[in-house]
Amino acid sequence: MTTIWRASVLTIFPDMFPGPLGMSLAGKALSEGKWSLGLTDIRDFATDKHRSVDDTPAGGGAGMVMRADIAAAAVDAARAAMPAETATLYLSPRGRPFTQARARDLASGPGGILLCGRFEGSDERVLEARDIEEISIGDYVLSGGELGAMVLIDACVRLLPGVAGNEVSLGDESFAEGLLEYPHFTRPRDWEGRSIPEVLLSGDHRKIAEWRREQAEKLTKTRRPDLWDRKSKG
Repeated sequence: MTTIWRASVLTIFPDMFPGPLGMSLAGKALSEGKWSLGLTDIRDFATDKHRSVDDTPAGGGAGMVMRADIAAAAVDAARAAMPAETATLYLSPRGRPFTQARARDLASGPGGILLCGRFEGSDERVLEARDIEEISIGDYVLSGGELGAMVLIDACVRLLPGVAGNEVSLGDESFAEGLLEYPHFTRPRDWEGRSIPEVLLSGDHRKIAEWRREQAEKLTKTRRPDLWDRKSKG
């Protein structure tokens, strides 16, 4: 029996899903059973009639904080339904940056349990007690972790066998070799006074490969010097 990649999302807004994950490559793969999406409403683990999942922050301050006992109950239930080695991730702007390498690592495993924070975030104790990995999709703040979870899932799903359709192209993408991707062109040959670079029309595959590599390096140096420095030192 083939085990498919499984995403288990813990959220107070399950109706946000599948959202964009139900479209394009991810949506087609979902309908074909190449991966599965499980949704857990964190409010189902609330203990009061109002289904409250948050409370005021200890020490004072603005906003509300997701309670440790309720978040932990949701995490425990999700873990019980997933393989023991499944990563549990908390979408947070203070987490480690999500990278293509991490996407490949997650895609090679059984899936992921994704805890979507809201309010001011989650009680720190549940993150520590359940050894939950904090992960960030960028240096900015969103209203909640749901959009971040969608980004992470999409990045992983497209790497699953048979999803992208062209496995070769995945090796040429941005970050595949620590570089940004080279420029792409197609018809028409001339457009608004701009022409496709002649080397791409030459039929010389060696020269084309060299040109693409040069362009990738140039773009990386210019736009992402941090990546270039890491590539040079690595």
